[in-house]
Amino acid sequence: MTVSTFTITQPTQIHFGRGIIQSLSTVISDLGGTKPLVVMDPGLVKAGQDGSVTGPLTEAGVKFVLYDKVDPEPGLKLADQGAEIAQQNNCDCVIGVGGGSAMDVAKAISILLTNGGKAVDYIGLGKITKPGVPKIMVPTSAGTGAEVTFTAVFINEETGSKAGMNGDPLYPEAAVLDPALTMSLPPHVTAATGIDALTHALEAYTSVQAHQLSEMYSLEAIDLIVNNIRSAYADGRNMEARSNMLLASLLGGKALAIAGVGLVHAMAYPLGGMFGISHGLANAVLLPYVTEYNLIGNLKKHAQLAELFGVDTGKLPLRDAAAELVEELHLLNSDLNIPATLNDIDIPADKIPEMAEIALTVARPVENNPRQPNKEEVMALYEYAMLGRGEY
Repeated sequence: MTVSTFTITQPTQIHFGRGIIQSLSTVISDLGGTKPLVVMDPGLVKAGQDGSVTGPLTEAGVKFVLYDKVDPEPGLKLADQGAEIAQQNNCDCVIGVGGGSAMDVAKAISILLTNGGKAVDYIGLGKITKPGVPKIMVPTSAGTGAEVTFTAVFINEETGSKAGMNGDPLYPEAAVLDPALTMSLPPHVTAATGIDALTHALEAYTSVQAHQLSEMYSLEAIDLIVNNIRSAYADGRNMEARSNMLLASLLGGKALAIAGVGLVHAMAYPLGGMFGISHGLANAVLLPYVTEYNLIGNLKKHAQLAELFGVDTGKLPLRDAAAELVEELHLLNSDLNIPATLNDIDIPADKIPEMAEIALTVARPVENNPRQPNKEEVMALYEYAMLGRGEY
């Protein structure tokens, strides 16, 4: 086996386990924080679940400021507003609670508090010059892996485009992962976020940037998801399945932070930016179609993934073995009631050329992809995902 040359950064302190949220105040004090801004998914507040996180803070005598103005597809101004609130209240650390949106907003606020300016100033790579204030992530869904990544993704309200801040200062100092916090996720959210985690791990595994360390994270994440996502979807009370899915999301985040993601993510961006489709759902619908396109970019790796899904590929030609992965992805989506086509989520066909143009501007995921697409191919993929397999 050829040993790759690589450099990785993995600075996040990870606290994992049922009930671990009770240690949140200790994590804050260990990082030198005294008064956090708690950036929380408003759905948690509306459902009365905010106490699972704020309760331990109150019990420990930690004063905090709650900021729950977070959208599923957050705009840059939410980070700007959060930073203003943090400054006004002398907050010296930030806690992101919820899915990827809340955690991305929290990461961006941390950076703004020390670097100044507006969130739009840091869109791109390498534009952040100073570390942020301590930031602690508390995921309540098993999907994004944002608790261990150096990216924060936003919609630019002025342009309607979706883009990210990227840079090592965005890595959270700590992550607190308590599977009990994911128990209340409804089935459709469990499904979409779980396939989001699968997409991260799968795209990182087949990325041209992949190497032995990223592959280790990817394969373990995929194995955990394949063996637990259906159980977590069928019965959200299944603590073992919930724990394994949260661990898989973490490992998928590790993999994507090292090796990056691919064309599924690039094509999903316009669905979020133009039509407000959630990131996880966009990835889930596109994943089987883009994987089918990507097969010839690395037949061996796709065949290996089919084996992880339980397919006996021993007697199959390599091309046929790889194709079995596509069948398994469609079957998984069907079992989880993921919409089968873009038409099922009301994406207008006349927007395909514009979507393709935008997707190809998402440079890093496109460059990471095992098969390099042109505009015509991306348009054809959108059309395929629009009509579905039986009609294309």
